[in-house]
Amino acid sequence: MTVSTPALITPGSDCREAFRAAYENRYTWDPGFSGYSGRCIWQQGERTVEGRFEVGADLKAKVTGVDDAEVEKAMASQLWEVAIHRVRRTFDQVHGDNTFTAGSTTDEGLEVLVGGKGEGDRYCIKNRVVTMVHRHIHGTVVTIHTGSTTDTGSGYLSRTYTSQYADPTTGELKGGKSTFDDRFVPLKGEGPWVLASRRVITAAGSGEDVSEQTFLFEDLQPLA
Repeated sequence: MTVSTPALITPGSDCREAFRAAYENRYTWDPGFSGYSGRCIWQQGERTVEGRFEVGADLKAKVTGVDDAEVEKAMASQLWEVAIHRVRRTFDQVHGDNTFTAGSTTDEGLEVLVGGKGEGDRYCIKNRVVTMVHRHIHGTVVTIHTGSTTDTGSGYLSRTYTSQYADPTTGELKGGKSTFDDRFVPLKGEGPWVLASRRVITAAGSGEDVSEQTFLFEDLQPLA
């Protein structure tokens, strides 16, 4: 049997379907997600703070039992940030007003140049994975490079990646680069897949030291 190999996408050509394939390969929660709860632990240096959390069907995260307001906010922020990316929205809902043109190909994959509503945004895709995101969000630019992924069997989740913010006009960096290492597990061994741990290392920005935080989420149980 002969297996055909897709033709190389040439620079300047339309690559909408290639980008759609990568977009639709992301792991998202099934409709009807009911939420989950568990124990949350924050660690930095010698300090450890513990509490309880709940992520509702509305994706809102509530943390209790934590006296430090900043730590409580940080815990809830990690949970919400992960949950919001699990919402299932169709490709046409998100990108229906965009065009996608192939750029150059590097080790990171095929560069995808966005036109239309998302003019100025860029992505890289490789093996049906979005390996780089360069997006304009609320007056700033965020660039994310994915190093490795977790295969859930129903799509991929980013495992290791970096994030950097910058001024969209000057390109001046805002703050230090953050490096993430996420571990996901399926609830009850079946799913949905949720965050079990996240380590965040933020490199020195303007006069700031390198900081490292670890978030652990344990005793995970689905809400009825």
